[in-house]
Amino acid sequence: MVNKNNILSYLIVLFVGIIVGAGSVTLAGRVQPAPIVIQPPQPTAAPGPTSTPGPLRIFVNGAVAAPAVYELPHDGIVQDAIARAGGFIAEADTAVINLAHPLQEGMQIYVPTLAETAAQPPIISEPLVRSEGVDLDGGGETAVTNEGGLVDINEAGVAALDTLPGIGPSTAEKIVEYRETNGPFVSIDEIMSVSGIGPAKFEQIQPFITVGE
Repeated sequence: MVNKNNILSYLIVLFVGIIVGAGSVTLAGRVQPAPIVIQPPQPTAAPGPTSTPGPLRIFVNGAVAAPAVYELPHDGIVQDAIARAGGFIAEADTAVINLAHPLQEGMQIYVPTLAETAAQPPIISEPLVRSEGVDLDGGGETAVTNEGGLVDINEAGVAALDTLPGIGPSTAEKIVEYRETNGPFVSIDEIMSVSGIGPAKFEQIQPFITVGE
């Protein structure tokens, strides 16, 4: 005859086994959480190098120690260009030069001597000195040699003639040589007889020249 205590023990063990088995099934059926993945940030592209403006080419001549074309920083001023040219010589008229004016590509800085400015009013590019006169074709240059603000081609020297549009130092010298050889110009169009001055160049300078009275 089976002992009642043994039957009761079997039932208890069986009941516990059923509960444990049911719990295992329930846990196995749960949805597992997705694994956490840490994504590193995408590297940002380094900014490209900014372009640096190239140097300016400036022609410094006249009463300076070493006239020449110099390369200077784009943020330079006239004082920097004068310094590169060795500074003023003793005869320079420094009063007519604006040392604080910013440089521009292709600028010519002409420093007159005291003798030149004593003989006639200064003839300097507008960025260097401001004086009443005529604007040479909007180029910012001012030439003053008489009350009308025109360059008298019978009286002006090489430095004065050099300020006319399209007239460089060599052509200015030719104008003076022609005048000394052939006498004063009778009319302004006679200047086309000078080597290197044709109708096109004459048209440039015509509004700014005179032969005086």
